[in-house]
Amino acid sequence: MKSKVTLKEIVGTKIIYAVLLVFYYWMWARRNWHEYYDTIQNMVVVFSIVFFALQAFRVYKFSKEEKDELAIQNLRRTDAVGLKIMIAAAIIIAFACAVKCIDGTMAGYALVGMIFVLAVIRFIIFSVMDSKGV
Repeated sequence: MKSKVTLKEIVGTKIIYAVLLVFYYWMWARRNWHEYYDTIQNMVVVFSIVFFALQAFRVYKFSKEEKDELAIQNLRRTDAVGLKIMIAAAIIIAFACAVKCIDGTMAGYALVGMIFVLAVIRFIIFSVMDSKGV
């Protein structure tokens, strides 16, 4: 890991954070139990600990490096787009709950799923904007 840490890498790892959030919500919200769930839960916890430790090192290393100002501006633009997408999704999910189309558990799955989708969209938009030098 002697390579330079890029902002694209930092943004891309947010997808893994979103996947972990989906797994943890699944562990908290499920209503059934199978024997192999213990194995899945233990694997997710161990992966989370190792991933957070490695990520803390990478973020620490990134904080010591010179920043790319254009990439930071592109990330701010991407976050503005992502905020608008998330607001629209939250309104749709809230409306679906209000008219009793979905219950609380499904709304939770919709929210964490939207966070995952937003992390992927954010990475794609940032990658395109950063590659074009917008």
